[in-house]
Amino acid sequence: MTLPQRRLALPMTLAVLLFGANAAWAQRAMTLVDLINVPRLSAPQLSPDGRQVVFVQSEANWKVNRRVEQIWRAGVDGSDVRQLTYGPEGASSPRWAPDGRSIAFLARRGEAGETQIHLLPVDGGEARALTAHPVSVSNPAWSPDGAAIYFLASDPKTPETIAREKAGDDVIAFDEDFKPQHLWKVTVPDGRTERITAGDFSVTEYTLSPDGSRIALHRGPSPLFGDGDQAEVWVMDAAGHNATQLTRNAVPENAAAFSPDNAHVLFLAQANAAFDFYYNRNVFVVPAAGGPARLLTGDLPHEVTAAEWASDGRSIYFVANMGVHSQIFQLDPSGGAPRQLTSGNHTLGDWTLTGRAGRHVFILDQPANPGEVWTLALDAGAEPQRVTRIFDRVLQDFRLPRQERIEYTGADGVRVEALLFYPLDHREGQRYPLVVQTHGGPAASDKFSFGRWGNYVQVLTAKGYAVLQPNYRGSTGYGDDFLRDMVGSYFKNAHVDVMRGVDHVIGMGLADPGRLVKMGWSAGGHMTNKIITFTDRFKAASSGAGASNWVSMYGQSDVRTYRTPWFGGTPWQKEAPIDVYWEHSPLKYVANVSTPTIFIVGGEDVRVPPAQSVEMFRAVRSNGVPTHLYIAPRQPHGFQELRHQLFKMNVELDWFERHAMGRPYVWESAPGDPVQSASPTASSGRAGQWR
Repeated sequence: MTLPQRRLALPMTLAVLLFGANAAWAQRAMTLVDLINVPRLSAPQLSPDGRQVVFVQSEANWKVNRRVEQIWRAGVDGSDVRQLTYGPEGASSPRWAPDGRSIAFLARRGEAGETQIHLLPVDGGEARALTAHPVSVSNPAWSPDGAAIYFLASDPKTPETIAREKAGDDVIAFDEDFKPQHLWKVTVPDGRTERITAGDFSVTEYTLSPDGSRIALHRGPSPLFGDGDQAEVWVMDAAGHNATQLTRNAVPENAAAFSPDNAHVLFLAQANAAFDFYYNRNVFVVPAAGGPARLLTGDLPHEVTAAEWASDGRSIYFVANMGVHSQIFQLDPSGGAPRQLTSGNHTLGDWTLTGRAGRHVFILDQPANPGEVWTLALDAGAEPQRVTRIFDRVLQDFRLPRQERIEYTGADGVRVEALLFYPLDHREGQRYPLVVQTHGGPAASDKFSFGRWGNYVQVLTAKGYAVLQPNYRGSTGYGDDFLRDMVGSYFKNAHVDVMRGVDHVIGMGLADPGRLVKMGWSAGGHMTNKIITFTDRFKAASSGAGASNWVSMYGQSDVRTYRTPWFGGTPWQKEAPIDVYWEHSPLKYVANVSTPTIFIVGGEDVRVPPAQSVEMFRAVRSNGVPTHLYIAPRQPHGFQELRHQLFKMNVELDWFERHAMGRPYVWESAPGDPVQSASPTASSGRAGQWR
């Protein structure tokens, strides 16, 4: 696909470098900066007539040290690709007006400092701010008649609070320092704002009914992530009256949506039919007038990640995580087995269904493509159609690793899936160092995809490493028994599954047992902490945002719901199962550690707070094992600043190369920084090609 000439003329855009200056370059391995600089597409939205799609494209901006999102538009056939927004702070959450003539989006512009809803005419013209809310807004949704846009916003600070903060009298009450989040509406012609909900609760999600007369929503005691299990499904009139609670349980729920006739509400919950917690996420339907909820996907051995009603109410479409891949399914709500509509080695994300257009739209992430926009017609037998071609030249310009699914026998005879990445210059019969990466969650799974800066498989394989990503016990997509193996015993089989995968790759003749490396983030960091206390087979390890002491972790983290089932109760209750918590804490067995290990964590991480890494680091160091702890200021659970992302990859590669390979490593520099060495990567002039 050739992009419009006017887009090619834009200086220093992705299009110039990707489709122009890149053309004459020979295929080469990716660098760390290359990987960070890869654009990302997200949030595709089909126009009401199905002829156009808007989406968000984010690009790395090293001057501001973060990714900046802008909104783009393309014909559904891939034609007329153009950028719509250019503000320095970026733009997000595009939403088509029902008449298709304008697009609402979120942006922070001017001196206000708050994110507001803006309107942009599709046929040209300047965007205008629709809201001037005192606090930032989120989750915009058009009313079906186009007369108003609903949104979520927290209650503003009172003048008294602002005055106290200005005076430095700003002591907070921990876990109480929040404002409730409520639903609002702004009328499009005049920008008049109206409050829809009020009270001692927070609206965490909402969806308008197809006719705009009713709203399905999730209401909880607070907007805090840790209170998510206390949020329930409610329905009410569009004006906020006649609110009715539909669920009463202690299970996280999301995605509530009215059926086309307003008679039923669909929602997702991590529960079984009895609403017991800690199961693969399922589809439920409940009468809108109240009554028992009905489980529709009880026989599905996978995890549902998103679901929506068909416009005629006769079908429910959903996306299922099937382990190493995800697919679209169709389900008859009256009964019967779901029907799989897509197939292939890919991850399917940001999926929505546009009933009026009769199409699905989604991002398809593949091993050789970071994720283009695709659509799928609802017609029987329809095939997915690609919309964008932003990454057509990835295969031409870069050497990418071979990625394949492998299967092996886990700890107790259970089938375990994994993804295996081969070194770029792999030769049959030769053994290579192996990096073992374990995913976060742990209720998640590694899937076929291009990857991200967090795992940088393209760079690892270019340096001669093979990479193993095992979907160990506790992963989603493999049925409830597989997921619930951690209930009552976190490290029962999960870590053994990982090591069985290592032995399998060694048995294949690929991995060198004398050059093993372990890394992971979040639950992958928990696993790294466990592995280094369990075996001395690894030559180097990196633990990212990992838990070390489950007792202290329970009180430090912003979420506890998912951890209570693992250990059989809380550590605070009468006759608390402290022995179970401590038995599964890596810190208990830290004296066994001999693997040189570094620890990395964000300074503002509330999910797995820095104290967990501090405990593990100090214990490892006191026992004389080579170690370092790196804390990235300002960073939450996932690093956002580009230089911190680059540091994380550089310091890990340095550690792995030194301890597993016995060779020096030259750090990559950020674009514009002085080159740290005359290495081929740094001096090629191509490390920042995606800029």
